Amino acid sequence: QVQLVESGGGLVQAGGSLRLSCAASGLMFSNYAMGWFRQANGKEREFVAAISYAAGIQYYTDSVKGRFTISRDNEKNTVYLQMNSLKPEDTAVYYCTADRLLRTTNMDYWGKGTLVTVST
Repeated sequence: QVQLVESGGGLVQAGGSLRLSCAASGLMFSNYAMGWFRQANGKEREFVAAISYAAGIQYYTDSVKGRFTISRDNEKNTVYLQMNSLKPEDTAVYYCTADRLLRTTNMDYWGKGTLVTVST
């Protein structure tokens, strides 16, 4: 059974930083591209970032480029999202995803999410 468990969310002031982690189990982690999505209150879920199997390729949505960094540790079966210069509009539930393909839709697996709240 595949499990993706996010952690690291919380309350932070605008301009601050957080690092999200996602621990994966039940799958051959190095065979999966990993990603992060988010969903703000009353809005549709949106793609944030993705990373290829060996971390050679990363994708970001335009609104987080230069502020967020996705990385992975295949020995620890963990993917990270370092979020710097946070803005109130980054407030959302952040979800970890795993997929056999490096893509931004129709992900194979989802975590349950971790809430990030950025205050003014």
